[in-house]
Amino acid sequence: MNSVFAALPTTVFETMSRLARDHDAVNLGQGFPDDPGPLDVREKAAEAVLHGWNQYPPMMGAPELRRAVATHYRDWQGLDLDESEVMITSGATEAIAGALLALIEPGDEVVLFQPLYDAYLPLVQRAGGVPRLVRLVPPAWRITDDALAEAFTPRTRLVLFNNPHNPTGRVFDAEELELLARFCTRSGAVLVSDEVWEHVVFDGRVHRSVLSLPGMRERAVKIGSAGKIFGMTGWKVGFVCAAPELMRVLSKAHQFLTFTTPPSLQQAVAYGLGKDPGWFDAMRAGLQRSRDRLAVGLAELGFSVLPSAGTYFLNVDLAPLDARLRDEAFCRLLVERHGVAAIPVSAFYAEQPVESVIRFCFAKTDATLDRALERLAGSFADRGAGAASLHAYK
Repeated sequence: MNSVFAALPTTVFETMSRLARDHDAVNLGQGFPDDPGPLDVREKAAEAVLHGWNQYPPMMGAPELRRAVATHYRDWQGLDLDESEVMITSGATEAIAGALLALIEPGDEVVLFQPLYDAYLPLVQRAGGVPRLVRLVPPAWRITDDALAEAFTPRTRLVLFNNPHNPTGRVFDAEELELLARFCTRSGAVLVSDEVWEHVVFDGRVHRSVLSLPGMRERAVKIGSAGKIFGMTGWKVGFVCAAPELMRVLSKAHQFLTFTTPPSLQQAVAYGLGKDPGWFDAMRAGLQRSRDRLAVGLAELGFSVLPSAGTYFLNVDLAPLDARLRDEAFCRLLVERHGVAAIPVSAFYAEQPVESVIRFCFAKTDATLDRALERLAGSFADRGAGAASLHAYK
C-alpha cells in the first residue's frame, strides 16, 4: 500500500458527519448548501442526458464550455484567455492533483498556506513534493513578507494557493497578492491558485485572479469550479486556465487521470456561465444574508465571531469565551450534547495548529440556521453555567 494514503487518518469531516447522524444534529460542518442549485441549469443537464451526446467528449473539454469559461472570466475578471488556455476537469480536486503531478518532480519544494484544504498535503506528498508551510493565524490570517521569506528556498518549485480561502473565509488583499507574486517571480516558482470560491465574495468585493498579477500570466495556473459557482458541489466540473507552455503538460496529466468529464454537465455549465449577471449578484447577496444571520445569532450568544469575506464559512474564536477551550473537544461537545455539528479548524493544520477556532457553514436555509441557533441558545442561556459545562471538554 502507498505509505501516503495508508497512513492517513479518518478525516474530521467523516468523523463529525457520523456524529451528526448519530445525534440527529443540525449539520453546519460540511460545506454544501441546502438548496439543490439553479433549476434552469439542472434542466439543461437533464435535457442533454436524454437528447444529447453521451459518449466521450474531447479530452480538453467540450468546445462550447471552454469558450464559455474564457468569456466568463473576460467579463467578470478582465482576463484575456484564448480557448486553448482553458481545460475542463472532473472537479477542482482533479485539477489540483493533475497540476501537482505535472509540474513538480520528487524532492521539489511546494509552499502551502495553513490552515489548508485537507486534500492539498497528501496530494503534494504523493506527487513527491516536499511541503513548506506558511502558518496563518487569527484574527487577521494575513500573509507576511517574513513568513514567505522563511518558506521559500532555492528548491521552491511550486506554490499552492487558495483565494478566497477555506477554512478562514479570508479574501486576500492586493498587497498580499502582489507580495506573493514577487516571491514567485524571484524564485521562478509556478503559482497554482485554487480560486473555486471566486464568485462567493461579500460586501462588494471583486475577486482578483492570480493571472492578473504582475509577472504571473505565464507562470500561474488558475483553477475554478462549477460546483462552487452554482452551489451544486456534487457536479465536479472544474476549470483550468494557464498559458500554453503550462497547459501542454497539465493536459497530459489530465489525460491519464480522468481523461474527460460528463458531456451533459459540461453543456449545462456552459449555459450557466452565460446567465445574466443579476443571478450571480443575487446568489452572493443571499449567501451574505445567511452569513449575517448566523453571525448575529452567534454574537448574541456571546461567541467571538471572526470576519468572513468569502466562501460558505464563518469562524468563531473560543479563546474569549474560555482560554482553556480546545476546538476539537468543543466541537464534540456541540454535537453530542447540543445537537449542532461544526468543524475544528485545528484539523486544517499540518503542524503548530491553532486550537481555539471552530468553523460553521452558513450556506443553509434560514430554518436550518435558526434551528442551530435555538439549540445553542438553549444550552448556553446562562453563559456562566454554559462555560462551566465546557470545562470537561478542554
